Amino acid sequence: MTTERHDTERLLTVEQAGELLGTNGPRFPRRLIAERRIRFVRVGRHVRIPESAVREFVDANTVEPIVRDRYGRAVA
Repeated sequence: MTTERHDTERLLTVEQAGELLGTNGPRFPRRLIAERRIRFVRVGRHVRIPESAVREFVDANTVEPIVRDRYGRAVA
């Protein structure tokens, strides 16, 4: 087991992570945890999600819009 020292970071409950992601309730964050698509921490029986993990998830899943010219063609 590795022991890295982390700066004090806010750990969110599943419900708080859901609010930050803009979802209703804890269902979506729990699915992300079950599918191992987001980092999380176990504190005893409780699960917490680092605030930075939520930001990383949003950044990794952000899709940039397609810019089109006046003829409707995609512009690089």
